[in-house]
Amino acid sequence: MKYSFQAKIYQIGINWAVDVPRDISQKMTPEKGYIRVKGQINRFDFTQTLVPVKNAPYRLFVNLIMMKGGKTAVGEIAVFEIEQNHTHVDKMYPMPKLLADALQHHELTKDFNHLSPTRIKDILKYLSYVKTEETMKKNIDKVILQLKNKEKNTRIP
Repeated sequence: MKYSFQAKIYQIGINWAVDVPRDISQKMTPEKGYIRVKGQINRFDFTQTLVPVKNAPYRLFVNLIMMKGGKTAVGEIAVFEIEQNHTHVDKMYPMPKLLADALQHHELTKDFNHLSPTRIKDILKYLSYVKTEETMKKNIDKVILQLKNKEKNTRIP
């Protein structure tokens, strides 16, 4: 889902940044505290990571390429559109059809998608090496059982 907001670019140390509204960052899933995003600054595309700040909103650092592409500067208000970037999971390891079908059959697709991106990647990576359909089904059954039992970090094998 894409989220839009406007923010004034400020300087912190030698870096430029904006604060991402909490109501937006709270709708995204952090991975080790960070949130990978893709989006636009004044209609200029970028890929970046939101950085957590203690007792403050997530921070989006604005680099020189983003500044030039977005035709903006420190002290100016820029228009941002961001969405969580999950492509690193999808590109590397595709979802096996058997897993997708099983998740849908057991109504666990939403539960699977709410796992951390790293956990999803680990599952898809493991399943990508499975050679036989029988072994694939056994491992998918384990994933389904873990999701039903709300076990988020147990190993498949």
